[in-house]
Amino acid sequence: MSSEQNPTPEAAEESGPRPGRLTAAAALAALEGLALVVGGAWMLVGGLTGHPDDRTSAVTGGVTLIVLALLPLFAARGLLARRGWSRGPAIVTQIMALPVAYNMLNADSVAIPAGIVLAVVAVTALVLLVNPATTQALGIRGPGSAQK
Repeated sequence: MSSEQNPTPEAAEESGPRPGRLTAAAALAALEGLALVVGGAWMLVGGLTGHPDDRTSAVTGGVTLIVLALLPLFAARGLLARRGWSRGPAIVTQIMALPVAYNMLNADSVAIPAGIVLAVVAVTALVLLVNPATTQALGIRGPGSAQK
């Protein structure tokens, strides 16, 4: 990897205050992470205390959601700290959210409004994460913009 893709923290700090777009992207990633934690906890508690059809699946699903929540939560923390590495996990989180939103939109249930919200959040976060102001604030330089 080149130093262009791995900026130093000092480079990001020198560029001024954190843009609102970066803060908004971090907030959306944190919101997704918190939603995964809540959903995982709900499944886990339901699996342990309720009468699910398959207790093992409920517990496994709950633990899986809680572990998956770590990716957007760490990404949000990194975005707030203006770490260049954090944009990758944040983008991956949004890309993973889009098929989930699509499946929710195709359901004939109360999941449709949740699918709409998830799709809007994922697309909005993607737009914010690839915005040039966000990229610059994270100290990420594109191809061909190496310092000479």
